[in-house]
Amino acid sequence: MFKSPGHIAFTIGSVDVHYYGIIMALSILAGIFIVLFLKKKYYKDIETDTILDISFLLIVFGILSARLYYVIMDYKYFLNNPSEIFAIWNGGISIHGAIIGGIIAGLWYAKENGLKFLRYADLFMPGVIIGQAIGRWGNFFNSEAFGLPANVPWKVYIPYGLRPIEYRNYEYFHPAFLYESILDLIIFFILLTVLKINYDKGKDGTVFFSYLVLYSIVRINIETIRVDSVLNISNLHIAHIAAIILMFIGCCGLYIISNKKNL
Repeated sequence: MFKSPGHIAFTIGSVDVHYYGIIMALSILAGIFIVLFLKKKYYKDIETDTILDISFLLIVFGILSARLYYVIMDYKYFLNNPSEIFAIWNGGISIHGAIIGGIIAGLWYAKENGLKFLRYADLFMPGVIIGQAIGRWGNFFNSEAFGLPANVPWKVYIPYGLRPIEYRNYEYFHPAFLYESILDLIIFFILLTVLKINYDKGKDGTVFFSYLVLYSIVRINIETIRVDSVLNISNLHIAHIAAIILMFIGCCGLYIISNKKNL
């Protein structure tokens, strides 16, 4: 059984340091480490400074767009609680928002600097998914991203006030965050294999589009058991819709790549 120790890891003076922030920092550092490692192994012609510049851009735009996406999806709550908009330490960082913001930022940077977007996207995606795998544990400390009520050995306890109204009489739930973390780790190893096979074959974009397809499949399945999704449209989670769109883009990209020698 999992039970979160709470939001706050420790306090320095009057400043509370949250577990969520620590996990996010670790996920970012791990992602950058992976990208730099892969750059050294496969993309030796790419400058380290360029990697760091892109990383900084992705971190800033990723966090901002992730939060903006979440706020828009739950706009009714934030209209009534505007002071909570910037309280990201309480959770509310949407991965789909981060993906969209990261892609937009990456496309802009590539255009401004005359770089091949898909080549750099291939390099960054293993780092992105390992960051997601680690970052999901931030949900554990905030008691979020949980699934249906469960009585399995790895169940997670959710405090009464954080349970959906219809599940207030249940204490233990499926740790959807854990399932996604494990599946993200599996995707990481798949992407490493795809990168190793394709990095020098003129098939730029293979890793990037594979990521969109694989993560979308994972997210679609995880969302079928989650009960704390921020927005539903006709009983369909908004995350389902976003995942379907991204998976379609990924499939189209892989199809185009497979039918062209160079992209």
